[in-house]
Amino acid sequence: MLSDAPRGLRLALGLTSAAVAATLVAGCGSSGSTSAAPSSSGPVHLTYWAWAPGLDQVAAIWNKSHPNIQVTVEKQAQGDDLLTKVITAAKAGSAPDLVQAEYQALPTLVSNNVLADISAQDGSASGKFAPGIWKQVTLGTGAVYAIPQDSGPLMFYYRTDLFQKYGLTVPTTWDQFRADAEKLRGEDSSRYLTTFSANDAGLFAGLAQQAGAQWWTTSGSSWKVSLDDAATQKVASFWGGLVKEGAIDNQPMYTPAWSKALDDGTQLAWVSAVWAPGVLSSSAPSGKGKWAMAPLPQWTAGQNVTGSWGGSSTAVTADSRNKAAAAQFALWLNTDPQAVAALVKDSYVYPAATDAQTGGALSTAPDYFSNQPDFYTQAAKIAATTAPAAWGPNVNTAYSAFKDAFGKAAQNRTDFLAALSTVQQTTLADMKSQGFTVSG
Repeated sequence: MLSDAPRGLRLALGLTSAAVAATLVAGCGSSGSTSAAPSSSGPVHLTYWAWAPGLDQVAAIWNKSHPNIQVTVEKQAQGDDLLTKVITAAKAGSAPDLVQAEYQALPTLVSNNVLADISAQDGSASGKFAPGIWKQVTLGTGAVYAIPQDSGPLMFYYRTDLFQKYGLTVPTTWDQFRADAEKLRGEDSSRYLTTFSANDAGLFAGLAQQAGAQWWTTSGSSWKVSLDDAATQKVASFWGGLVKEGAIDNQPMYTPAWSKALDDGTQLAWVSAVWAPGVLSSSAPSGKGKWAMAPLPQWTAGQNVTGSWGGSSTAVTADSRNKAAAAQFALWLNTDPQAVAALVKDSYVYPAATDAQTGGALSTAPDYFSNQPDFYTQAAKIAATTAPAAWGPNVNTAYSAFKDAFGKAAQNRTDFLAALSTVQQTTLADMKSQGFTVSG
């Protein structure tokens, strides 16, 4: 039997109708669920809302071998657009059977009673994923709200030729990272080790995650918001200090100027995720064969932990009339060797399932990293050390506040701790305004 969320968690996550209306863009249409109850007249039909490319090709493999359970993939927009659409559909009782959901969106979906608890079907799947990844789909409870699909473990990318030229060590600690940044600036003021960018809060969230941050936690029916906890303050102080002294650049990522800096060697390194090779191949094409990947620097020598930047899951909705069948497909999609191989090939994801992170399509390093043939072997070792993240029901508010407050602080080289306090207070006030019982 598929149960509802535990009552305490539902209370902690629960939004009032007025709060939902305030947080969502009203009026989004829905094609509704095309599920049908099993009968002798034909197969079960499941609808899957997702944005990753090629999922229809992966579903076709399932459909060919499972004639009694047929899955139709309906392509959707990513991020807030899909989140809004599926919640709106659920309020009308017409959500799809399955939905691709980013990890940080799961608390919002649970709070709006969109997702089913599939622990009775897929609770035993936990051993197939890194503990830190699995915790993100359980929200720290005994429930299972989704099956992990892909992940984005953080790593350190650097130009091997320029590190050698300037006598830099590949940093194993953040203290060494700072030393590299300062040494480089002292030897060549035209170059920076890297930049601090506020236009994608996901990177900062992953760095805080590595340091042990727990931004949202629950106790009974109450939330605690701690975006300014000691771990996050440590991360903010570190990067703010580097920016203030000019040891690293303060320009945003994903701009033409940023791409040029990576391509011409003005910036020698980038803290990014396992998907970085695709970005580097387009942003810094002349660096092919010159970059290498290493584990993320650690706060304490000898530690071995990383954060994550990105990643999504496959969830079953409460509206589905065939939850068991939907859960069966979700587990197959993200753990079956043939399915995961197709996900890597056709959807370009880095699989969350640990057994799928080496071999098959990941036997060969990305073309851009042909100089590092063990790229995916090393990536799998790093992914296994992913720390758990603690998400809440208003991540979008926190991310928006981060982009504004840290964007200004970076450009003006002012206090990052003051910016962090602004993010905390904005996020806390937003949750209170939505009717949550909350402290911070």
